[in-house]
Amino acid sequence: MNLPGRARNGLNGVARELLRQPTVEKPRRQWVDDVVAWCHQHDIDLATRINSKTLRFDAALLAQIDDVLESARIAPVGRSLSGLTSTAQAKEGVEEDKATRESPRARRVLVSFPPQPIAGLATEQRAIRDVDVLGLKLSAFSALIQVENLDSFYEFSPDISALSGYINPLVVYRGDSHYGGGFALLAEAWHKTRRTHIYAGDFDVKGVTLALDSNATHLLLPTIEWLTQNSTPLHVPAEQFPYQRRLRKHLAGLPSAHPLRGYLTLLLENHRGLKQQWFGGEMVCVGLV
Repeated sequence: MNLPGRARNGLNGVARELLRQPTVEKPRRQWVDDVVAWCHQHDIDLATRINSKTLRFDAALLAQIDDVLESARIAPVGRSLSGLTSTAQAKEGVEEDKATRESPRARRVLVSFPPQPIAGLATEQRAIRDVDVLGLKLSAFSALIQVENLDSFYEFSPDISALSGYINPLVVYRGDSHYGGGFALLAEAWHKTRRTHIYAGDFDVKGVTLALDSNATHLLLPTIEWLTQNSTPLHVPAEQFPYQRRLRKHLAGLPSAHPLRGYLTLLLENHRGLKQQWFGGEMVCVGLV
């Protein structure tokens, strides 16, 4: 019988309490009963520590439990596996806690770099790399470009006039269930640099809301003239209506001459939008604030 996760969590708490007092008494709840059953299975005599209502813990009992865990190559009491990667958990012992481990992609993001020729691999327009956020030296990049849609990300090139003022921009996929956590870490770290953060995504209510949530400073969009001619009610899904309230509040707070006003009016009053894949014409960077 393995030591259940809830029992380990309870014992971890007991270990902390024993740093301040010689004994700790716990009522016979489920996790305590799990500990009792585990101790019986491994011939640990609870003797006078146990009765029908409570179990009394002390340093000697935890030492016996740790001896059994060590012989089974399992991390000792007090050593939490929560938040560790599977590799890090493996270094603690043979036990794995998938429920609390760090996801393999928790710190990973998809980044698009200039072409990087590799022997045996056909040269592509852009080199796509799965990288650890902590391995990115943010000071090397002049701007962060967050691309909403994966297909658009694979095809995205920053070599356009709207982005000509940024040397070596960092082009990153916004993320999904696989990469969303890593991008959130990156966006938070980038926000602290106070440098330009450009959101390249759908021209719709949710897209602009996602840009605001990411602390983006600009949107990369076609000109308002082009969008006025080419946006369509077909790209305004009904499920996005709940997001309108926030954008209306944002619109109300913009100066009268702010360039974003025309775009938000097109979305909120004319109910017209356009997916990123349908963009055309000249692209411009529009300030969000």
